[in-house]
Amino acid sequence: MKVIFQDDDLLVLDKPAGLVVDKSNTQQADTLEDILKKDFNIKLKRGGIVHRLDKDTSGVILVAKTQVALENLQAQFKERKTKKEYLALVHGFVESLGKVEGNIGRNPIKRGKFTVLDEGKEAVTEYRLVKHLTMDNGHLTNTFSDLNKIQMRKLERMKYNEFTLLRCFPKTGRTHQIRVHLKYINHPIVSDEIYGGKKIVRLDHRWCLRQFLHAAKIGFYHPVSGNWTEVESELPEDLKEALNKLNE
Repeated sequence: MKVIFQDDDLLVLDKPAGLVVDKSNTQQADTLEDILKKDFNIKLKRGGIVHRLDKDTSGVILVAKTQVALENLQAQFKERKTKKEYLALVHGFVESLGKVEGNIGRNPIKRGKFTVLDEGKEAVTEYRLVKHLTMDNGHLTNTFSDLNKIQMRKLERMKYNEFTLLRCFPKTGRTHQIRVHLKYINHPIVSDEIYGGKKIVRLDHRWCLRQFLHAAKIGFYHPVSGNWTEVESELPEDLKEALNKLNE
């Protein structure tokens, strides 16, 4: 577990993809909470974890070492004083910047998913273009060498080779918020197994093995000094490798 920053009051970790943050009915061991209690000797509730990241999302996660720090940081999240920045690779070309405003709630039909619902909780995500990317014919042919001409023409018609790298700024903290909002505007995250669509995700997994969503930066007021603090996480190697298959 890579430590990005720590002092007597808090800890900022670089969470790898595949690690579950909290214990649940389906995951009782081998969570980040277990690691914090065992390896970092943090005895607070939830191991001092202040906020959540999805299992397959990598990047910065904030942990309190004391009860005072935990309550202070939780209050900052509740009062929307913190700033979070994510990197997401999505299907299609997205405009330079925008905002998605759509209440989010549990999908009434598929309870394991969330969706935009009028009766859901308020959710706002802003985003900004980093760059448009394409998969050139060479990479496309190599990646999908087993497809016949008809199937390849279908990829061309659906513009499968067009992608956008975005910086996303969630203003609220709903479950799966960025993933749901990008799906809502018809630009799902690459390799998102829940919201990407089964057929598209099967294609994505040939060159990007997990959802391309990374918590790149978090900003907050230090719970003791009050100083504004920003901590960053570099894009991990698996996502860098996926980007290397695309061209500007």
